[in-house]
Amino acid sequence: MARPPLPPFDEASAIEKVRLAEDGWNSRDPIKVAQAYSVDSQWRNRAEFVQGREQIEAFLTRKWRRELDYRLIKELWAFGGNRIAVRFAYEYQDDSGNWYRAYGNENWEFNENGLMRRRLASINEHPIAEAERKFHWPLGRRPDDHPGLSHFGF
Repeated sequence: MARPPLPPFDEASAIEKVRLAEDGWNSRDPIKVAQAYSVDSQWRNRAEFVQGREQIEAFLTRKWRRELDYRLIKELWAFGGNRIAVRFAYEYQDDSGNWYRAYGNENWEFNENGLMRRRLASINEHPIAEAERKFHWPLGRRPDDHPGLSHFGF
């Protein structure tokens, strides 16, 4: 199964790939998101190691049960060949109504079919007041006219 855009990436196709990933994650649909990864995909997410689509689905299901009202923005940092580096920020609240903002970097490696076969993520988060939130679009895809990370200085 091909998942365009395919490597090798140029700037336009890398930006498109990043936006497609952001859109997928903002759907908060673990099954849909997992389809963007190869069946043998390997992840490092903070201190957790995940391998394969089944584990990816389970990981994302747990994540979005804990992280309510999740909204994410990704931005291209660098690209070359079959690799893309991104930076991101997301906001969410827990089941007690406490808000958080997480910042991170991801390194992605794709197979020839455009499926991500490796994802290495480093993430830090901190509590924020609800009044400090920056990501206010309705749940789902970030509108095209909503500012990106650079606008907020993240």
